[in-house]
Amino acid sequence: MLYTIVFFIIAIASFIFAMLGLGGGMVYVPVLNWAGFDMVSVAIPLGLLLNGLNTLLVLIPFARKKLVDWKGGAVMAATALIAAPLGAMTSDKVPVETLKILFAAMVVAAALRILWSSKHAEPEAKMSFIKRSVIGFFVGAFAGFTGGMLGLGGGFIIAPILMMMGYKTKEAAATTAFVVTFSSFSGYLGHMSEGGMNWWLTAIVVGAVILGSQLGGRYMTRKAKSKQVKIIYAIVLLLIAAKMITGVIV
Repeated sequence: MLYTIVFFIIAIASFIFAMLGLGGGMVYVPVLNWAGFDMVSVAIPLGLLLNGLNTLLVLIPFARKKLVDWKGGAVMAATALIAAPLGAMTSDKVPVETLKILFAAMVVAAALRILWSSKHAEPEAKMSFIKRSVIGFFVGAFAGFTGGMLGLGGGFIIAPILMMMGYKTKEAAATTAFVVTFSSFSGYLGHMSEGGMNWWLTAIVVGAVILGSQLGGRYMTRKAKSKQVKIIYAIVLLLIAAKMITGVIV
């Protein structure tokens, strides 16, 4: 019964977060921990695995619609790939309470920025490739390290930055999925170097992610409107911020 509940919660989360290119680690990790699995040895590494799988699978419909900026996201993906395992290896050594508060403040600011942009037309042009590469280098490293540490993948940092660079909403979601795939799998391998695997649980939640990601990707590419997606983005970011703050306070 418990595994059935976990399956459905993760499938629903995968649908929503696949649509946004965010992965879903901010739901996967607390749900797995709530189900009784250890945070550091099971919930965080498995959350990163599911995060990467979700974004990898949703890249298929995004790529078919030519929404992924492979070249523009490459630098960000590379630095996230390198930084994520470093963050993963510090997850049980560094106090994260202050970091979570700082993240929450940044996430709230990003959510407000997205809500503001939802009232305006989509941008006509991106920043130059050089500017995007320079910003992407630092953002990828920061998102990879912190995402690996907290089991979140870092998409909640990357997506708002891409929108600020001039990406249209669906392009930002698709390119975020590209970057998060690298940071998530890299972070997962960093965690796995220090622990084992619950194969039965993994099989169940992987099935849930496969189902949710494909439905979410199809909805995003075929039916979702940019303004609608931005509002969902903002709501999700505010929920992430609230979760981080309550995690510190409670």
